[in-house]
Amino acid sequence: MSRTPPIRLLLADDQALVRGALSALLGLEPDLEVVAEVSTGDAVVPAVLEHRPDVALLDVEMPGLDGISAAAEVRRLSPSTRVLIVTTFGRPGFLRRAMQSGADGFVVKDTPAAQLADAVRRVHQGLRVVDPGLAMDSLTIGDSPLTERETDVLRAAADGAAVAVIAQRVHLSPGTVRNHLSAAIGKTGAANRSEAVQLATANGWL
Repeated sequence: MSRTPPIRLLLADDQALVRGALSALLGLEPDLEVVAEVSTGDAVVPAVLEHRPDVALLDVEMPGLDGISAAAEVRRLSPSTRVLIVTTFGRPGFLRRAMQSGADGFVVKDTPAAQLADAVRRVHQGLRVVDPGLAMDSLTIGDSPLTERETDVLRAAADGAAVAVIAQRVHLSPGTVRNHLSAAIGKTGAANRSEAVQLATANGWL
């Protein structure tokens, strides 16, 4: 009787300790096999094309390409590879963006090992797997109210830079930057620029 081959996994996380722990935990499952590990978003697609994993487990925040952008590239270049986002940052906006990019599942890193392994199996079967708490938050919060330009400007303002510096970063006039910041503050219901950045980040809109 032929044995079903194990589900081949790729792990992408910039923290070696987390990556090692995930690899060890998932490797204990007889039907799962970690075939590749990478530490940057830029390394995801080359590793997927080389190893052809069944499921790629991607962190969101990594050096180079972020996990959500990497998910979109994996779906484009290796459609047979399923993508499961596994992240510390359980933000509703991230969940929404990940699903829009073509990810098949979204779970947080403190998910128990047995549940994570089950999420991998379900994603491999073609099912969608989403952390239920995040799914509810995502529905409650909804899409980002910010335009693409407002998002760019707010992201450029995250380190508290002066308007003139932000203007250089986003190639806009200082007056236009002020208008976008004012709009972003109003739309997020924030009291000031710093609070707008915090709220937008917490909701995963940046």
